[in-house]
Amino acid sequence: MYGGYGSGTGGPGSARGTAGAQGPGDVHETVGAYALGILDDAEATAFEAHLATCDWCAQQLDDLAGMEPMLAALADLPSAQGTPAIGESLSARPSPRLAERLVDEVSERRALKRRRSFFMLAAAAALIIGGPLVVMAVNGDGGSKEPVASATSPAKDAFMHMTKKISATDSSTKVNAVIAMDAKDWGTHSVLQLKNVKGPLKCSLIAVGKNGERETVTSWAVPKWGYGIENAKTEQAKNPLYVHGGAAFKPNEIDHFEVMTFDGKRLVEVDV
Repeated sequence: MYGGYGSGTGGPGSARGTAGAQGPGDVHETVGAYALGILDDAEATAFEAHLATCDWCAQQLDDLAGMEPMLAALADLPSAQGTPAIGESLSARPSPRLAERLVDEVSERRALKRRRSFFMLAAAAALIIGGPLVVMAVNGDGGSKEPVASATSPAKDAFMHMTKKISATDSSTKVNAVIAMDAKDWGTHSVLQLKNVKGPLKCSLIAVGKNGERETVTSWAVPKWGYGIENAKTEQAKNPLYVHGGAAFKPNEIDHFEVMTFDGKRLVEVDV
């Protein structure tokens, strides 16, 4: 549908590797859409295979190479009319209706790609970081499989495998913290198990060095129902919080850890 941008010297009939029996609506007319960057992945891959054997399309692509950035710049402006600087730089301008249609299509494609990228990233983050993992359990008869919630998370798994653990309970706040540590070439990997804390709160785990320096290991939010509440009505609130992070300190350089709220209140201190 973008064949109008495939103009130039010569034509598809004079190029090598053409599709032969294809008519006016053949693959050569895709060069304009490819130059604009609005083909989907499958369409772009198919056209690139054709482009490798078609001199005519390669020449047209060179001629159109600057069009997609120009239209993208127009699409990003508050209105599709562009600015005098952009408009005056065009030696041959498309009709206003055609320009508006192309700008709208580029805007739509770019927005769609951004939405797809965001949702893919969010899904990946949820799989890597988030909550309980779902595993498949096979029942005794060896037949059906059903999903079973497992209380495993990367932070909890790391906590369970670390051997060095230190703990403390604050006499005032009653918040309990257990910190597991593992020495790394880059410093210290630390995992915090936190219990008996109610929200809503925003908190940080701070590593305090023997030299007095302070490093933020990680931060998180506590929902109103809290974590590790012994007599809570829901399992969600009964479960402790597990979070992990890193500090540049070596383990023997750390004096203590502090769990602090964002407004400066210390919930618990854990001596190393």
